[in-house]
Amino acid sequence: MNHYFRTYYQIMAKIKDYLSLVVFNHTVFAMPFALIGFFVAVCYSGYSFSWITLLLCIGCMVFARNAAMGFNRWADRYIDGKNPRTAQREIPAGIIKDKAALAFSIMNAVLFVAAAGLINPLCLKLSPVALIVVLGYSYTKRFTWLCHLILGLGLSIAPIGAYIAISAHFHWLPLLFSVIVLTWVSGFDIIYALQDEDFDKSNGFYSIPSKVGVRNALYISVFLHIITGSMVIITGIVATFGLLYWLGCSIFTALLIYQHLIVKPTDLKRVNRAFGTTNGIASVIFATLVIADLLLR
Repeated sequence: MNHYFRTYYQIMAKIKDYLSLVVFNHTVFAMPFALIGFFVAVCYSGYSFSWITLLLCIGCMVFARNAAMGFNRWADRYIDGKNPRTAQREIPAGIIKDKAALAFSIMNAVLFVAAAGLINPLCLKLSPVALIVVLGYSYTKRFTWLCHLILGLGLSIAPIGAYIAISAHFHWLPLLFSVIVLTWVSGFDIIYALQDEDFDKSNGFYSIPSKVGVRNALYISVFLHIITGSMVIITGIVATFGLLYWLGCSIFTALLIYQHLIVKPTDLKRVNRAFGTTNGIASVIFATLVIADLLLR
């Protein structure tokens, strides 16, 4: 009996290690917008609701993100080992072997393509394109300071992909939500990258903070989030959303402003609160109210 308990705890500990490897709780950034795309197709465009398709969409999101994060940790394993902030991550710390992390990423990429194929032929055809974007991001900081925008592009696929899963067609409304995700994620990733300005600069890595400095990087982040807030308003107007959407818009915009109030060029202690907690809450609240508004149409 003790053997079974020990095996159980070992398995659970290993699962916990892999969840930590991919920072699974950060799934809350893109997943809510994928659900928005799904319910736009059902409630706005009138396609039939399907539990199976919904579960496959969620599976695609989880598999694609696991593949991307696992690959990112594998690709950056030597960089993370040199950076004091990231030296205790699972691969450089020896908690997960680099080959195991790569195998984990490949397995999730295969599961993503398989799940996309079960949804419809268009999703299957587009799945390699999505993988190229989300996996390719891992190498972008080696040659372009636009890496933040490429990360945003990877996550912005979520609402479009979920809409296509139901409809097998493109539509302008999920595209607007994708622009929101693109500028929102790019903006808060710049805030996150402030922590590594000196490391990136001294090691020849590309990021907006290492190129223009902390203060100017924050200005660029503010500019991107102004676009985000503007697109949230434009989307609500052109799609004639109701009161719940505008409540979500107000909360989302307030949280965008809040994260810029708590992070200052001379005080980066609250970067993680701005990056993780604030944006996670913003995404969940906004999506919940947008979907509720769609369901009440």
